[in-house]
Parts: sequence; C-alpha cells; structure tokens
Amino acid sequence: MADQGALKANRKWLKIATRVVWVGFVLGIVGFPLYIWSVSVNLNNWFGELPSYSQLENPEQNLTSMLYTADGVPLGSGYFRDNRNPVTYDELGPNLVNALLAAEDIRFQSHSGIDLESMFRVAFGVLTFSPRGGGSTISQQLAKNLFRTRVINDDEKGKLEGKIGVLDQLIYKTKEWILSVRLERSYTKEEIMAMYYNTVEFGNNAFGIKSAAKTYFGKLPSELSVPEAAVLAGMQKGVTTFRPDINPESSKWRRNVVMSQMVKYDFLAQDAFDTLRVQDIDLSEFKQQDHNQGLAQYFREEARKELRVLASNLGYDLYGDGLKIYTTIDSRMQGYAEEAVDSAMTRVQHLFDSLLLKEGRDLWIDSKGRELDDFFDDFVVPRSTAYRNLVNKYGEDSDSVNYYLNKKKKLTVFSWQGEIDTLMSSLDSMRYYKQFLQTGFMATNPQTGAIKAWVGGINFKHFKFDHVQHGKRQPGSLFKPFVYATAVEQGYSPCYTFKDEAVTINVPGQDEPWSPQNAESRFSGEEMTMKLAMARSVNSITARVMDIVKPEKVSSMAKRVGIKSTIPPYYSIALGTEDVSLHEVIGAYGTFANKGTHIEPYYIDRIEDKFGNEIYRHVPRKSRAISEDVAYIMLNMLQETAKSGSGRGLAWTYGLVDLAQRQNEIGAKTGTTQNASDGWFVAVTKDLVAGAWVGGDDRAIHFTRWPDGQGARTAMPIVGIFMQKVYADESLGIEKSFFDRPAQLNMEIDCARFEQVLAPKDTTDNIIFEDDIY
Repeated sequence: MADQGALKANRKWLKIATRVVWVGFVLGIVGFPLYIWSVSVNLNNWFGELPSYSQLENPEQNLTSMLYTADGVPLGSGYFRDNRNPVTYDELGPNLVNALLAAEDIRFQSHSGIDLESMFRVAFGVLTFSPRGGGSTISQQLAKNLFRTRVINDDEKGKLEGKIGVLDQLIYKTKEWILSVRLERSYTKEEIMAMYYNTVEFGNNAFGIKSAAKTYFGKLPSELSVPEAAVLAGMQKGVTTFRPDINPESSKWRRNVVMSQMVKYDFLAQDAFDTLRVQDIDLSEFKQQDHNQGLAQYFREEARKELRVLASNLGYDLYGDGLKIYTTIDSRMQGYAEEAVDSAMTRVQHLFDSLLLKEGRDLWIDSKGRELDDFFDDFVVPRSTAYRNLVNKYGEDSDSVNYYLNKKKKLTVFSWQGEIDTLMSSLDSMRYYKQFLQTGFMATNPQTGAIKAWVGGINFKHFKFDHVQHGKRQPGSLFKPFVYATAVEQGYSPCYTFKDEAVTINVPGQDEPWSPQNAESRFSGEEMTMKLAMARSVNSITARVMDIVKPEKVSSMAKRVGIKSTIPPYYSIALGTEDVSLHEVIGAYGTFANKGTHIEPYYIDRIEDKFGNEIYRHVPRKSRAISEDVAYIMLNMLQETAKSGSGRGLAWTYGLVDLAQRQNEIGAKTGTTQNASDGWFVAVTKDLVAGAWVGGDDRAIHFTRWPDGQGARTAMPIVGIFMQKVYADESLGIEKSFFDRPAQLNMEIDCARFEQVLAPKDTTDNIIFEDDIY
C-alpha cells in the first residue's frame, strides 16, 4: 500500500512538472515574443516610449560647432555641450576597428544586433555565480548611448519602470535588444561602428573618438598606433577607471588586455604584443581641449557671444548642431599678433615693475604721481567678484567677509615666466593681478573690413576681459586726425600754417575759457603746418583748428568714419577725452585707407550646417564717409607722423618706413593720455590697418612719468613687431606698397616749402615728442 501511495505521489509531481514545462514552453514560444512586442509598442504605457523610426534614422547628438580661419585652420576645440566631432568609418583606421572588435564584439560582422552566444554565456555565468564578461554587442551599446535607455526622464517612463529593480533591468535590456536590431536594419555595419565611436565619452571633455584622439595623443583617429587605439577602445569598460592621465597603471593593464584579445583574434602578432605590452603609455601630446588653449582665445569668446544669437536667429543651436563657421581671421597673422603681444608686453611689464620697485611706491597713483592710499580698499575690493559673493552670503557687516578675503588658499597664478603654484588670499590675488599691464590688438583689411588678427589681452586663462571690443578708454592724440579731417573737408590744406602758442577759447555756455596746454605748459612759438602739427600732436594748434571747424562738425566726422561711442560736441574732444574702443578706432582709420568708404569690421564670413549647406554669408556694411580726396590727404598727413613725428620708430626701430618713399607708404598715429594711463598706436597701409592699446586695468595704474607710458613706447612695439613678421611672410601676399593717389587732387599737400621746423635727428629709438598727450 505504501508503494502504491508513493507511486501516485510521483505521478502527481510528474504531471505538475509536465505542466510547468509546457507552460514554460508556451510562455517561451508565445509569451516572450508577446513581451517583446509589448515593450516595442509600450503596451498600456507600461514600459516607456522607444524612439520612432524617424528618430532612429536621424538620432540626435550634440555636435561641436567648429570655427575655422580664412586659411582653413580650426580655431580651438569649437563650441559644444559635448566636445564631439563625428568621423566616418574610413577615418577610423584599422587599429581602432580591430581593437574594438577584439575588446567588445568579435562576432559583430555576423550577428544582427544580438549575439546569442554571448547572451547564453552571460546567463550561464549568472546561474553558476561565475560571470564571464558582458553580453552587449556594439549595436546594443550604441543604442544605449544614442537613446539613453537607462537614463529616462519622468515623463518618458512607463508605469512599471522605477518600481521593481530586477524588472527595470529587464525592461532596459529589452529596449536595447529591440533598438539594436532596428539599428542593424537601418545602418550598415560600417556606419554602426563609426556611430559608436562618435557617441562614446572618453573623459577630459572629449566626446567621440576624434576629440579623444586629439586630446590624449594629438592625432587623428586614423593615425593612432595599436597601443593608442587599445587604450581608447579599452576605456569603455570604465572611463574614469582606465583614464591614462589619472590612472596610468590601470589604463596600461586594460590596454594590454585589449591587445591580448587582438592577438587571440589574429589582429596582432604575438611578438609585437610582447614588445608593446611593457611600454608605458606616451601622453607627451596630451592636452585637454578647452577654451583656454589654442589660437585666438579672446576672439573665440567674443565670436561665441555673437554666434549664439546669430545661430538662434537662423534656427540653429550653436552648441549642438555641428555648424562650420568660417571666419576672416588669418591663422598666420593671428600667430604673429600673439607673438608680438608676448614679446612687447614682457618688456613693458619688466620696465613697469622695475620702476615700481625703484620708486618704492604703491600701485595706484594720481596724475601727479602721488599714492592713492585708500584706492585698493575703497574701489578695487568692493568691485571684485569675491567680495560681492561673500557679501551676498554673509552680509556686508559680517566678520566672515573679512575672514574669507584674508584666508590663504592654493592658487595657480599667471606670470610672464610661466604659471606659479602658490598660497594666496583673495586680497593678495586681487593686488597681484592688478599689477599686470593689459593690452588689446587688432588688424583688419581696410578694403574689405575683414578682421585678420585679434588679441584681447595678455593671457585669456587668467584675464578674461577683452580689451579690443569692450575696453573703452580715452584715445588721447589718436583722436586728432578726425579734427584735421574736418578741416581738410572744409577746404583747409594740410600746408596751412599756425603758430604754436598759448590759446584761449571762450566756449559758449561755460564760465571758464578753454586753455589747453602742451606738455609741461611749453609752447615753441614756431610756425608749422597742420600736417606737421598733427605729426607732432601739438595741442595748441589742434585747439585752434577745433575752434575753426567747431565741435559739432568733428563729432559728426568721427561718427561718419566709424566711431560708434558717443562723442559729445565739446571742444575738449579734440584732445581725445571721450572713451572709445580699439575695435572702432581701427574701423575708423580703415576709412582713410579705403578711399573714404567706411566698412564695418567683421569676422564671420559664412556658416554651413552639418551637411555642408550654406546658411549664412556676411554682407558688408558700407557707407561713404568722406571724399576720396580727403581720405588720401589724411593718409598723407599720417605718413608725416611715421616719418618725422611720434611714429618715426616704425622707420628707425622696425625698418618699416621708407623715408624716401621709394618702396612703401605707411601712415601712423600715437596716442597717450595725460597721466600715461593709456598708450595707443595705429599703423595704416594700403592693405592693412593694425593698432594696439596698452594700459592698466584701473586708470590709476600707470607709469609715474608719462614718457615711460606713452604710446610710442608701450603700444608701438606690438604693431611694429607684428608688421615685421607679416612683411617677412611671403605666403601672406602682403607687400610694401603705395596708397592710390586720386587722379585730380585739388589741394596742396607738398608742404616742404611751408615748414619752418625740421624733424630732430635720431639719438635713441625711443625718444618721442613730449607733445603727444592731451
């Protein structure tokens, strides 16, 4: 009886087991496909939406918008959310392809998105608690990267997601299976391989293989060696863990694992592996791609501000649509400009520091050289970002503000000898950085308005403020040509003579008359032409001319030739008392070189979308400002400055001016403010207008003696060095040349027989007329 009972029990369990098997079989045959179908259509919104076929055909990626120079050189790393520059399969090279196949998916060419062998291996490993690698194919990983299957917004989630951990993983994995199969149907294997490499992240702000290859090895993807390709392919197991710059040993180990897989699958010979495996990873070309490196850093930042608005108006996203932006900047001229700034400003700063030390004074002084004891505490600190942030956090009267301003911390600071690691408080840092003199430099083609070089300061990483477009300062004598141009336009020849003597002008509406002084209140009493007076920057004669032509006319002239800043019709504007930017000054002087037609300086030539379609082309903004005759006469007068006036260093020091005028013609003008807070210099040729400004961040930062801070000593060297390099580079096609003289010039410009004063002989390449101030 017991045996019969046992037999019945066994039969019962057999029936149950059979039913379970059949139910499992039916579920496997019917239920699993039904589950896959339910996920694919998001049945009852249980599983969350999958990308549509349209999205699959055009997956959204944040692509880097690249900036290019006029001669085709990429400027920096571009504008991006993700630093991503896509490549095609042909641009990958065999080493990257083989490394990825060996490391991630050796059966990539034979499966259709899902590798069943790898799946069974993973499943067996899970059941036996002995995992043997991952089972995701390259296609599955691409699906995860493209469509963020495991990072979903709340409004995209299904009802079951986020509720049960194990179920979440199954849903995510199922989505990847479905999408990988769909990707395989939509794209070729080569396209999938390229898309994968274009979507993955490599750390250090590098998204995609092109950015990674440049960041870590300074190469194009196709140029990578086997070990380098293995490093980048191996990083996908853990970007941070296997980053060669922060975890070199782990990265080397992972690289060798990838190369051993390459040996296993006959992509690499064993003897080659034995040689390569012991070598360290060479990161000599490693350079993180950011906006503090490369050419034209100030320019790129200013361009970014305009491009963001321009792209938006065109219906594009500057940071994600992969635009190609072609600028007017010439990479060779830009390089020469940056070299000139470094060379000249190193010497100017050395002189400033030496005099500061010798005089034993504080940094901030008034126009008479007297120290401004409370300037730092009353003006510098309250305007600083550190102070404002602390006040916002703790309140203006809190002791914490003073505590944190004086608290020492580790800093890496700028110096002309290289960056210095040090300990400084916020107050120490403010004072330290204020001692550096700043500069702005710009060069344009006056015939087109195209900006060819732009340097906004001495070091973009440490000094972000751009002094080309935003650093408005008093131009001093640089403004005087607009006064004389007004006189010429009213019929006064540059040979018209005046006497250099004290002048007093009764100004309507003012109680006190206007009595401008020359340097140190000295007047020579000599008769001289307007041409020579402008070359020598004689204030008394400029004032007389202003009284003849009247301030309203001069203000109008400045506006017509390109000065955008407000210039009120005051008599004092004749001596450059109103703030202007270097950008507008160069545009205005370009009007003289462009035969009287003002062209607004520009730097964006054209823009293409990611498919190469042109979506924008610049249209020059032109206006007739003055007649061709007036423009030429002004160029003739500016040449006198370069020959015998405050700009003669172009000839004596830099060898740029042919005094006999048998080789070339260059016009020039210096500008220096009363206390030498600002030094300016502009040079004008037929094909190039170049200018520079030099000064302190605060107007109270300046040389004690204005001759040390005059434009001919601070700003001229930048322009002189730049033009030397430009003329020496034959590939630029910029040659020494002459201005085009109008066919019928109805005004006397040869003033030799009128000039009573001869130019002094050179005794030093830095002696400048003291009248070059206001």
